[in-house]
Amino acid sequence: MRLQILHETVYGYDQPIRNLVQSLRLTPTVFEGQKTHEWSIDVTGGMRGPGFRDGAGDWIEGWTVRGPVEEIAVRVSGRIDTRDTAGVLRGHREQIHPLAYLRDTKPTRVDDGLRALAGSVTSAADHLDLAHQLSAAVGAAIRYTNGVTESLTTAAEALALGEGVCQDHAHALIAVARERDLPARYVSGYLHSTEDGQSHDAAHAWAEVFVEGLGWVGFDAANHCCPDERYVRLASGLDAQDAAPIRGVAMGMATEKLAVAVRVEEIEQ
Repeated sequence: MRLQILHETVYGYDQPIRNLVQSLRLTPTVFEGQKTHEWSIDVTGGMRGPGFRDGAGDWIEGWTVRGPVEEIAVRVSGRIDTRDTAGVLRGHREQIHPLAYLRDTKPTRVDDGLRALAGSVTSAADHLDLAHQLSAAVGAAIRYTNGVTESLTTAAEALALGEGVCQDHAHALIAVARERDLPARYVSGYLHSTEDGQSHDAAHAWAEVFVEGLGWVGFDAANHCCPDERYVRLASGLDAQDAAPIRGVAMGMATEKLAVAVRVEEIEQ
């Protein structure tokens, strides 16, 4: 599948800020499931700094904006070919040992509810089957609902609500997988459409679980599937904050407003 992606993030400030420094993970992952043909990142008024590939294999580049400025837009556009690898992250080079992803963080910390959910899977044939069943359990326990959670909602809180969005599903799956001694991590990216063909023009998130002998395998508990050719992978981390496509620090006392627009379209090859 060939996809064209347009992604714009606009930061507005109620008074001018002096400077802004950003770290961007907005370049698609290099692995067998996707091949990038064109990719452009632009920050209005920004100066591109050095870039590097981190231990997880993600490409990170720095940008600086010198003020005073009241609005900054980060624009991403490009074309990428994707193919279904059954969720397996084949051909990806990284240096971090999988066991590092057994460490929990505040959003993924296990409470009694998550511990019970992790323990509810009792008949797994192997680690891959266990990961599939845990993903299904999370998808059944947390109904996809917009607007009921926020960026700081934890996996435990989302499970208690019984509702959430893809970030909450990913955090919950990471939590229960780690509880069962399976390394797991958060993945940020894009999704072209859901399995029923419904448009999903937005940034997306899912989880990857490490299965011995197979490697990292993606699971989208929110959509009850593994990532396929509809998915574009950008970056990974211990949780949503660690894997955030855009991280930055603004210098000033202004209040920030954020607007995000994403368009993912299939185009003819």
